[in-house]
Amino acid sequence: MKINSAAVIGTGFIGTVHVESIRRTGVHVKGVLAGNAESTKIGAKKLSVDQAYVSLDQICEDKDVTVVHVTSPNALHYLQVKQLLNAGKHVVCEKPLALSAQEGRELVELAKRTGLVHATCFNTRFYPMVHEAKHLINEKLIGVPRYVKGHYHQDWLTLDTDWNWRLESEKAGQLRAVADIGSHLIDQIGFVTGLKVTEVFADLHTLVPVRQKPTGPVQTFTIDSTSVREPVNMSSDDAAGILLRFSNGGRATISISQISSGRKNSINWEISGPEGSLAFDSENPEQLWIGHRGRANEVLHKDPGMLSAAAAKTAFYPGGHVEGFSETFRGLFERVYEDINNETESSTYPTFADGVKSLEITDAIAQSSKNSTWVKVA
Repeated sequence: MKINSAAVIGTGFIGTVHVESIRRTGVHVKGVLAGNAESTKIGAKKLSVDQAYVSLDQICEDKDVTVVHVTSPNALHYLQVKQLLNAGKHVVCEKPLALSAQEGRELVELAKRTGLVHATCFNTRFYPMVHEAKHLINEKLIGVPRYVKGHYHQDWLTLDTDWNWRLESEKAGQLRAVADIGSHLIDQIGFVTGLKVTEVFADLHTLVPVRQKPTGPVQTFTIDSTSVREPVNMSSDDAAGILLRFSNGGRATISISQISSGRKNSINWEISGPEGSLAFDSENPEQLWIGHRGRANEVLHKDPGMLSAAAAKTAFYPGGHVEGFSETFRGLFERVYEDINNETESSTYPTFADGVKSLEITDAIAQSSKNSTWVKVA
């Protein structure tokens, strides 16, 4: 089956990234659907697409649309994905796949029954140096990973006047920083190391207990001091400290925060084994640090000619030509589209099963913080 065109649900920050990245794969974006008719029209005009859909039903009935990208608020994912799969559409869904692991498992089973291609958008796997780190670990460069430290820090919710739909539990679910960005970090660590998380111990923090909610719309990642506001009590996590235990006995200590001033989008990890260490930071994505005990450390720069085949496939420009966040989406989408076009089932990108694995871990994190105890991952 060759892809005719794609549709995107959501026209905000991430929806826009999806539209731009889909186009870079060569696939036509036919139309978009947003939260209401007016925002859909505005989004369609801004993104220069032909179709401003009036409903999910219209997308499902559009025979030109082969694949649909779901970037709507979290609480809508389960029902939207379910309807799309039943309509015969291949689906790329932003994380979280659903609001609970059980909902996620239902979507996995439905995807299996329909035989449709499905992906969870853990795009941050697709930095070239992340793929290279996975390759080096598979090649036993550092031995079996046994300790990981990491953080995912941002600052866009530092102020009590910062606001976004992710702060509203009815749209985003009970978890916020952990579900929004912590899930990316944990997925990336699991992808690179190949290790399975078996237990968690978590401490979630609501460090901005009252926020000033604007009475009108706001844009993600902007500072707005002009809107009329009303105070709202908060319960979701601004930050978290989490301990992980892996199936091989390894350990990890990670920090999640959306209130760390100056950290715009820092996914940072260091993976240590008996023969060496590897470290990566998404704010400096062209480099992979290689640590040694008895000789000088190394820094490997992104250059397709010096990378493994899998890493080179995610690098679109020559060495020295910086690639970053947007290219990770293109790298993921190209692999998904290969499976759709070739009617194959590869293991080159995160599927709904990876979305469920993430939900099982974040469910355990929520339970651990509530009970102040270690919790086994389902």
